[in-house]
Amino acid sequence: MNSPLLETSIKSLKRIHQGKVRDIYDIDANTMLLVSTDRLSAFDVILPTGIANKGAMLTQMANFWFEKLKNVVPNHLTGIEPDSVVTDATEKAQLANRSVVVKKLKALPIEAIVRGYLVGSGWKEYKAKGTVCGIALPADLHEASKLPTPLFTPSSKAAVGEHDENISLAQCAELIGAEMAEQVAKVAIALYTQAAEYALTRGIIIADTKFEFGLDENGVLHVMDEVLTPDSSRFWPATSYVVGKNPPSYDKQYVRDWLEASGWNKTPPAPVLPADVAAKTSEKYMEAFERLTGQPLRID
Repeated sequence: MNSPLLETSIKSLKRIHQGKVRDIYDIDANTMLLVSTDRLSAFDVILPTGIANKGAMLTQMANFWFEKLKNVVPNHLTGIEPDSVVTDATEKAQLANRSVVVKKLKALPIEAIVRGYLVGSGWKEYKAKGTVCGIALPADLHEASKLPTPLFTPSSKAAVGEHDENISLAQCAELIGAEMAEQVAKVAIALYTQAAEYALTRGIIIADTKFEFGLDENGVLHVMDEVLTPDSSRFWPATSYVVGKNPPSYDKQYVRDWLEASGWNKTPPAPVLPADVAAKTSEKYMEAFERLTGQPLRID
């Protein structure tokens, strides 16, 4: 198991953004380099403890889904090998199996969340109001119930350290236009539905997920950033699924549960994770990767 990589240093390229997980470097007018580190965020705070091999897993899992779902919508991948944009051996080593060269797109200012099951904040709202993000649902649902149809429930896109906020469909239309909002909702639900059907054949339920979208120079919608990883999705083992209970998950819920129990107030700085919690989280990510893709993780 490799030591976690918490930050990259690609000095031959200009770093233009550092997100919760990804370091982004400028290549030229049309492309940029995305490097997935082993950073982990929870409750919108970056933790001081890295998760071994997480960046490689996120990149390779996202690439798997981009290929599988390319019939639904174009994605941001260029096919350019990351090794080809740097020459220094030290820099190449930081890119191995955890980076992609992507198109520069105009990012839409929303998170496209799709919910297939009643859980998390959706379950809390449903118990109080009978709705999820203001959308009325039948009265006989329970925690972890499969929803009658997947719901598109967008949120605002917050800066690092700030919290995303759920927004209404009307607010979404105000932000990106009614026609684009309708297209994003349709595409997001199609992506989720196709992925969820496949995942079930691999013994995994995708309870919910979020997508990010951007437009190219011709205004064509692309899915971007990452798709259907444990960082952006809630994965449940199908064998553990029971209506009425929140199943154990393959995502970072394991870390969230530990943080909740620790008494941390969810403001920076976050506590250091115990070694066994970090190792268990890495194992959960790896198991999700191997079950969904059927491939070994490349970490050399």
